Amino acid sequence: MRISARNTLEGKVVALKEGPVTTEVTIETKAGEKIVASITTTSAQSLNLKVGEKAYAVIKASSVMVAVD
Repeated sequence: MRISARNTLEGKVVALKEGPVTTEVTIETKAGEKIVASITTTSAQSLNLKVGEKAYAVIKASSVMVAVD
């Protein structure tokens, strides 16, 4: 896989919540961090995502927001 995004985190799919339009995908990294992404259900089906299988969280953002209480 070659991709221009600089932040690519390897992990495994630990949860899939499939809806009619979008699917919530949770990927857990080797460090135990969980990253949740919302993708189209068509894309999730095309990727043939399955719980327990390896996947990559690819993060491409032009800005990062930080908040505190």
